[in-house]
Amino acid sequence: MSRKNPWTRLKRRIVYENPWIRVFEDDVITPGGTPSIYGLLSARHTAIGVLPIEADGTIWLVGQWRYALDRFSWECPEGGGRLDADPLDEARRELLEETGLEAENWDEMIRFHLSNSTSDELSICYIATGLKRVAEPDPEDAEADMEIDRVPFMEALNRVLSGEITDSLTVAMLLRAHHMAVTGEIGAPLARAMLGEQGTKP
Repeated sequence: MSRKNPWTRLKRRIVYENPWIRVFEDDVITPGGTPSIYGLLSARHTAIGVLPIEADGTIWLVGQWRYALDRFSWECPEGGGRLDADPLDEARRELLEETGLEAENWDEMIRFHLSNSTSDELSICYIATGLKRVAEPDPEDAEADMEIDRVPFMEALNRVLSGEITDSLTVAMLLRAHHMAVTGEIGAPLARAMLGEQGTKP
């Protein structure tokens, strides 16, 4: 069902930009008919996430200090993909850079907008299986403190549910992967390995 945009943009100006983001301030007429301003953070990359799962049901996480939060954060491998590139190629690059791994099998698992009231940033996330180590991790300078850990899937999911892991891509990927495992979208042997004693029943 198509809908008509109830917002009217009267004027747009760039108030800040760098290689990663552009911030607009728009003069608008709201759906209620009142004049207002709207601040929009426009991403200059696609947010790419990868959930690397080993055959035994363990997954790879990476940890780094997140400047914006002023705290350390455990996450799935992720980063900014070029808007003019194939997202899958960007996912392969991120996985290799952050973990030194390559994957034989790739499946897109979820797309979502990270914060749709203030940003247009799109996230595209993949499950990667058939993993093999081909190199040492080679993170960017801003990720020089990065740590790598291999943990059982359910341990990582429980860390999401307890609030220990809060990164939005990681939360979405782990919840989506659990749903895929219990609904048969992931092959039974791998699903059993991921879920452990819970089996594959919802």
